[in-house]
Amino acid sequence: MGFRDDLEIYLRSRFTLICVVSLEEECILEQMKEVCERTNRKLFVWDHGDFFRVIVGEGGAPTAKDPLTALAAVEHMEEDSIFVLCDFHQCWNGQPRVVRKLRNLVRELKFTRKTIVVTMPVWRIPEELKDDAVVLDFPAPGLAELDDILSRLTSAPGVRVNLTPQGRDKLLGAALGLSANHARRIFAKAIVSKGGLDERDIDLVNQEKKQIIRESGALEFFSPSETIADVGGLDVLKEWLRTREKAFSREAQDYGLPAPKGIALIGIPGTGKSLTAKMVAGLWRLPLIRLDLGALFGGLVGQSEENMRRALMLAETVAPCLLWIDEIEKGLSTGGGDGGTSMRVVAGILSWMQEKSRPVFVVATANNISMLPPELLRRGRVDEIFFLDLPTPRERREIFEVHIRRRKRFPQAYDVDKLVESSDGYVGAEIEQAVIDAMYDAFSDRESPGRDFTMEDILRALS
Repeated sequence: MGFRDDLEIYLRSRFTLICVVSLEEECILEQMKEVCERTNRKLFVWDHGDFFRVIVGEGGAPTAKDPLTALAAVEHMEEDSIFVLCDFHQCWNGQPRVVRKLRNLVRELKFTRKTIVVTMPVWRIPEELKDDAVVLDFPAPGLAELDDILSRLTSAPGVRVNLTPQGRDKLLGAALGLSANHARRIFAKAIVSKGGLDERDIDLVNQEKKQIIRESGALEFFSPSETIADVGGLDVLKEWLRTREKAFSREAQDYGLPAPKGIALIGIPGTGKSLTAKMVAGLWRLPLIRLDLGALFGGLVGQSEENMRRALMLAETVAPCLLWIDEIEKGLSTGGGDGGTSMRVVAGILSWMQEKSRPVFVVATANNISMLPPELLRRGRVDEIFFLDLPTPRERREIFEVHIRRRKRFPQAYDVDKLVESSDGYVGAEIEQAVIDAMYDAFSDRESPGRDFTMEDILRALS
C-alpha cells in the first residue's frame, strides 16, 4: 500500500491528527490534492508565511496569523475538509497553550469529518500528543517515479542520452533514496554540465548522497576506489560477491530476487576485512557509509537510541548503499554498567537488520567473535559469514604482487617465491607494510639515496 492508500484509510476511519514526516512538502500536497479531489473534500493549507490558502474547493480562506487563531479557525470551519498545517511542529515547541488547544481540538473533531495533517521534516511530537497522533513517513520516490522524472528532463530538445537500458537502470538505482527534488536537481545538473546523460553520472548521484550523509555525526561517507584486483586471495568471497553483483537491478527485482542483506567478516586483524568492505562498494558501485558505533552513544536518557534510529533512517534514505560497521564487537559486545543502553542499541540494530526493507547491504567486521551476541550472526540478519584466516602461500604471492604493482613496479623483477617463503605467518597488512618499509629504506639509503627498492630490502623489512 502507498501513501495515498494509507491516507484514505485514515480519513475514512476518522483519524483527526496525522503527522507526515518528510521534506518533500510539495509532493505531499500534490498527493493530498488528488485524494481530496477524489473524495470530494476541501483542502486548506496554513503556514507561517502565507497563512490559510484554499487548494481544493470553492470559497475563501479565514484570516489566521498565529497558531492559536489557526486552530480556532479549524474548529469553526465546515466539515469534509482537510487542514494541512505546514511545519506546525515549530509552533508547539515550548508553547503549552498551543499543545493544549490542539489536544482539545483533536478530541472534538472525532465527531466531525475534519482532519488535521501536520507536515514536518523530522519526527518530533510532544508526549501529550503521541496518543492522539498517527505518524506517516512519506516514502522516497521509487524506480517508476524516478524514471518519470528522468524522462521529463531528457525529453527537452537537444538533450543527449547515452545510456544503455542497463545503464539507465543503474543510474535510477543509484538515485533511489533521494527525494524527488534531489533527483530532479542532480539529473538537471548532469544534463546542463555535459549536455546529456551517461553512466558517469552515477558518480554525481553518489556525490549528492554524500551531502546528505554529512548531516549525521555517526555516519561517514567513503568514495572507494578499490577493485577486486586490489585484494589478494579470498577467492570464495570474491565469487560470492560476483554472483550478487546485479542483485540491486530492476532485472533482479522482476525475477523475484530479494536484495542481499549483508555479510559478516570475522578474522585476525590485518587480513583485509576493511579493505574487503571498500572493495565490495567499488565492485557494486554503491555509496559506502561507515557507521561509527561509538558516536551513537550520548549522555542524555534516550539519546543513544534516538541517535541509532536517526543514523539507520539516514542510511535507508540514501539506499541502495553499503553500510560498513567496523569492529562491531566493540560497540555491540554484551555487558553492563550503562543502565542497559548498549543492550537497547543492540536490540535496535538487530531488529533493523532483520526487518529493513530498503536495499542497505551491511558489511560487519569483527576481530573477536566471542564478544559478539550470537543472534547477530544468524541467517536472516546476514546472508553469509566469512572467516578471514592467515593467508596461504598462494594468497601471500597475490598480496605481494598487488602491493608491488601498486607502487608502480613489476612483480617479475622480484623473487616472489622467496618473499612468500619468508613471510609465513604474516597477514596482508604486515606484508604491505614490509613493502612500504623497504621503500623507505631504499629512498633514504646513505650511499645511493632514492634508489629503487630491491627484494633484499623487503626481506630485511620482513625480518
